[in-house]
Amino acid sequence: MRRKVKGVMAVALIAGLVAATACSKTDNNAKPSASPSSPAASSSASASPASETNQALEVSTVRASDPYLKFDPGESFDKNAVYDAYEKDVGVKITNKWIADASQFQEKLKMAIASNDIPDFFPVDASQLQQLIEADMIMDLTNVYDKNANDYTKQFMTKDGGLQMKTATFDGKLMAIPQTGNPYGSQFLWVRKDWLKKLNLPEPKTMQDVMTIAEAFKTKDPGGTGKSYGIAINKNLYDGVTGLTGFMNGYHAYADIWIDDGAGKLVYGDVQPQMKNALQALQDMFKKGLIDPEFAVKDTGKASELLYGDKVGLVYGAEWSPAQLVNGAVKDGKVVQDWGVYPLPSVDGEPAKSQIGIGVGTYYVVSKEAKHPEAVIRLLNQYIESDNNQTEENKVYEFGKDRVEKSSNYWLLNPLTAYNQTNTNGDVLPNAIANKDESLLKTKDQKTRYGRAMKYVNGDVSMWWEYMISGPNGAVSLYPNIKKNNLFEQNKFYGAPTPTMVEKNAILLKKRDEVFIKIIMNQAPIDEFDKFVADWKKLGGDQITQEVNDWYAKVK
Repeated sequence: MRRKVKGVMAVALIAGLVAATACSKTDNNAKPSASPSSPAASSSASASPASETNQALEVSTVRASDPYLKFDPGESFDKNAVYDAYEKDVGVKITNKWIADASQFQEKLKMAIASNDIPDFFPVDASQLQQLIEADMIMDLTNVYDKNANDYTKQFMTKDGGLQMKTATFDGKLMAIPQTGNPYGSQFLWVRKDWLKKLNLPEPKTMQDVMTIAEAFKTKDPGGTGKSYGIAINKNLYDGVTGLTGFMNGYHAYADIWIDDGAGKLVYGDVQPQMKNALQALQDMFKKGLIDPEFAVKDTGKASELLYGDKVGLVYGAEWSPAQLVNGAVKDGKVVQDWGVYPLPSVDGEPAKSQIGIGVGTYYVVSKEAKHPEAVIRLLNQYIESDNNQTEENKVYEFGKDRVEKSSNYWLLNPLTAYNQTNTNGDVLPNAIANKDESLLKTKDQKTRYGRAMKYVNGDVSMWWEYMISGPNGAVSLYPNIKKNNLFEQNKFYGAPTPTMVEKNAILLKKRDEVFIKIIMNQAPIDEFDKFVADWKKLGGDQITQEVNDWYAKVK
């Protein structure tokens, strides 16, 4: 999710601000507080080799360009203030073996792995990690990490109890550094409160309320457009906004994750009876005209145009959804749409749980041929320190040599990143903003968000989106109750893709999406779901399930 939001923001300012926080950092990422004189801050200084040697350790990597990264004048991926700072502060000289456009990076990386032409360290996904282990191309980092990671890094990387580090551990060996992140991001229901008031409708608490609201928004057309719908969705059913994940979770259906069957075995969420119930509800909505009949050919941006144009007033989305909604909510310097955010309604008396992953999608691996693997851990130490205990001096790692935020996503120049595995934004920000009390703020992220939200409070409506995320009635204000009641359904499978997954999963997912969309659009009867389940099992699903449970038996 961190990356998905970037492609859907139409306003350049919002794209620049939010891509760096709401998705690429804060989704995963509140940051612990520590003063420059704290043990945390001093630990990285003790790890710096600057006083030990005049010879920098050189390590190579590969990079993907990013459309949201703006270089300072005269700079490039090869020569920039971030690379210079790492060389100065921790004695590590970073070189780029190659740089590729983001759209071509994975293909080029696959070719490099296949030809064993890899740099000293580089980012991979879970499948590539498994491939590299089997090919004996990457280094066991157990001892390197133990000797070179400082105490603060070790504490930071295991705040979740060590689960994310465990995903990078094979047969007791640490084979990669996980790009840690906060998995505890809920889906929410976003509704036009001004329309609820106009039509005298109650705020949504159940899925029946959702249906009632959707029908009223469709039939009574509170936006006055002459062509309205009940809910906004797009062809990518699981997108962070205008997706259906939150809707399905309201039926206790969980897409593309493995859940406990109650008897100690793992089962795949997509093929459970609850998914059929959710699809039936969506098909009924489609029959009633509550869903845009062209949704299957629209991406998030196109689907969102219905929201901007007052044709839809109900949508499921992540906490950062206001960064998308702002394009219609704020016009000509005024807030013209009043959106409210609500916990996921449930179809029955059992509370809805928002599905979440483990929080790791990227791993950093080190080639067996690397001469200085310890340099990679030095980079990790320094990034964690500078990102969580920011001083005027180390702001260079986020903003460049002038140390001034320019909405340029300059921090993307860091070749290795790790983020907090939890945050306290929901406990801190709403109260701080409501009471204008900066003393409550604990992290850099909270200070940044508070500053933007207070701009809105003081009349800058362009910051509406931040207020809707972090303010007293914003999305993060709902997290304390969600966490207190453990309203998350976490994927129980965190191992490397099984052999049959590698071979069959892409085909199975494609088939799933085709069948689900046909059912929703009433082009196939609801019983087509049962046929899909039977086909899924025969085409590899049963074997995948066996492999997943063999893994589960070893780790639980």
